[in-house]
Amino acid sequence: MSRTAAVSPTHNLAWIAGAVATSVAVVVGAVLAVVFAATVVVVGFIGSALFGLAAFAFRGRKVAPAPADDGLIEARNVGGHSWVAYGWNERP
Repeated sequence: MSRTAAVSPTHNLAWIAGAVATSVAVVVGAVLAVVFAATVVVVGFIGSALFGLAAFAFRGRKVAPAPADDGLIEARNVGGHSWVAYGWNERP
């Protein structure tokens, strides 16, 4: 004798609720994956922009011209109104 189980309405309702919950979870997971992928791309762009700005800053530092000799000499205050000048006797 073969016995078939009767399907109750709550069983069908639970199956539908499980399918809907699974679908919602898949959609939420896909949206979160897209959001986090976009975040990684934005962080990459910001990092490359920062790297580019740093490269320009270091390049500008290396290309700076040497200071020109403007005829000034170095002097140091040794107390009160007394000053000592350096480098004046080495000038052409």
